[in-house]
Amino acid sequence: MTEAPTSAESTPEPLPWLEEMPPRQIVAELDRYIVGQDAAKKAIAIAVRNRWRRQQAPESIRDEITPSNIILIGPTGVGKTEIARRLARLAGAPFVKVEASKFTEVGYVGRDVESMVRDLVDAAISLVRTEREDDVYDQAEQRAEDKLIDLLLPPPPAPPPNPEPPSPNPAASDAVKAAADERHQQSREKLRQMLRDGKLDEREVEVEVVQQNFPSMDFMPQPPAMEGTDVNWSEWFQEMMPKRKKRRNVKVPEGRRILIDEELKRLVDIDDVVNDALDRVENHGIIFIDEIDKIAGERATAGPDVSREGVQRDLLPVVEGCTVQTRYGYVRTDHVLFIAAGAFHVSKPSDLIPELQGRFPIRVELQPLSEADFVRIMREPENALTKQYQALVAAEGASLEFTADGIAEIARVAMLANERMENIGARRLHTVMSALMEDVLFELPDYPELRIVIDAARVKDRLAKIVGDDDLRKYIL
Repeated sequence: MTEAPTSAESTPEPLPWLEEMPPRQIVAELDRYIVGQDAAKKAIAIAVRNRWRRQQAPESIRDEITPSNIILIGPTGVGKTEIARRLARLAGAPFVKVEASKFTEVGYVGRDVESMVRDLVDAAISLVRTEREDDVYDQAEQRAEDKLIDLLLPPPPAPPPNPEPPSPNPAASDAVKAAADERHQQSREKLRQMLRDGKLDEREVEVEVVQQNFPSMDFMPQPPAMEGTDVNWSEWFQEMMPKRKKRRNVKVPEGRRILIDEELKRLVDIDDVVNDALDRVENHGIIFIDEIDKIAGERATAGPDVSREGVQRDLLPVVEGCTVQTRYGYVRTDHVLFIAAGAFHVSKPSDLIPELQGRFPIRVELQPLSEADFVRIMREPENALTKQYQALVAAEGASLEFTADGIAEIARVAMLANERMENIGARRLHTVMSALMEDVLFELPDYPELRIVIDAARVKDRLAKIVGDDDLRKYIL
């Protein structure tokens, strides 16, 4: 059962890889943000832990152990997508969420299903690169700081190539040189301390940056026919085009950022990053396919639905296990874990082609939400809506308090709105809270009260007219 998107979460302590956690701990981590749906959490915890168990198995049988792909079935707003979001944050492994409705059959205009694997590879590259950069960040920061001090206090000039005749007193000359070097070093250390204290942030330095001569291909969609090629066009153009350097005058903080980025590029071996990322994709990757029910349905012989079954046929080999060509190399999907989700309020899982059904052996039905669930969602998760609004109000120097009867009344109104209109599950709490808090947030900078209490009477007074008016309820709730 989902809750509101995180807005004011405290930074959690680093967790081990999700696969390394016992199933009970995986469920406990999901419980921090998702209320109920124990069957879904249990199935996902087992499937994820089995990835680690497979790695511990003997090599003779390791490749024979296939992942237990899962289909989550349930109405909108009960927690399917929220489970994916939390897995993405906890996994420590390549994870990507895609929507099945955006794919088309090969031959139609649109994305082909293999692009989800390429997206997973890109996510893995970013994940591994970030880890590598974190490992060497202190070293890069130290190097950047030294370069910044060199820009602020250039080293003394080197001696001329044709020095003057030797001094009659070499010892005195060496002593003078040593004293000058010591003064210069002392000046550097004073400058370093001022730099760390932020006293030089307003100073400008001249840094050299490589000028990009063309827009990055990473932000330009590739033509459908070339999407699967393993050529990294961005890097190819980078190699072909001459590298032009440009000097820029920037403030010290900006100069520090530019120099740290350059040092990170030098310290991180991109080939090692790619090799590690591809290995993680093949052995630890997770792809969450949302809205899979949108490609299910009765077989049609004509019209726009003709491509639904084609998308399923294209999806089948990817889920079953095949080799996908990416710009970083070939990737096998035999051991990628696929988790699909769909409301299935129009179609049903049996409308999927039998071969695809067989590739998702585990089916979990998520339960609709009750009024009591709404109360728990408003109070228990670490990112509960009530806590988010309290953080927003605290930014203006005020405090916000929700009483128990106030939360119960909000849950009652949300459930009533779901019953009278479309049932959108926990997402209804967003609309109810938005309508409830609208005036408070608008007037907050000049609000007469520094302590705002939301109780049942206040909720009824604010929302009674909206709930009782069909037209207002339709557009506001």
